[in-house]
Amino acid sequence: MSVPHAILGLLHQRPHHGYDLKQQFDRMFSPDRPLPFGQVYATLARLQRDGRVEPAGVEPGAGPERKHYAITVAGANEFERWLAEPVRPEPQLQTLLFTKVVLAIIVGERAEPLLDRQRSTHIARMRELTTFRRDAPITEGLLADHAIYHLEADLRWIDATAARLEELRRTLSIPSNIGDAP
Repeated sequence: MSVPHAILGLLHQRPHHGYDLKQQFDRMFSPDRPLPFGQVYATLARLQRDGRVEPAGVEPGAGPERKHYAITVAGANEFERWLAEPVRPEPQLQTLLFTKVVLAIIVGERAEPLLDRQRSTHIARMRELTTFRRDAPITEGLLADHAIYHLEADLRWIDATAARLEELRRTLSIPSNIGDAP
């Protein structure tokens, strides 16, 4: 995710202070991995340096004063350019799970147990997300759906790979009995 562009999008509505931006970001985009405060303020500083945001007043409070930021014309143009740009499809052709399967075969381990463990881990995560989305607000529910659909695709890949391990062993020139018990 592009944190700077998300912040520009949140500022597109109206000026906000850093604390408010962090709270909105966490609630809307990353409920299970909160954005560190330091990253919010460092991003705001870079956006200000680059002319994408500007100070828009200070809000007094019980604690330290809260500096508001507003998006500039340049920031709005950058946000709109980014928003119109298609997202590059994921995943990439190289993944960690694929790498582990190939390496397991190359070093003489059986890949089946690795795939079985990964399948169980994916199914457990899908159950967690399914339970979570039942009572989740729409933003978090849609994020959960996105994750579930990716996990479903991974499970299809795991099953397809498990069915083709012998072919993969042959392609890698590894005898099929490598990794089997003596």
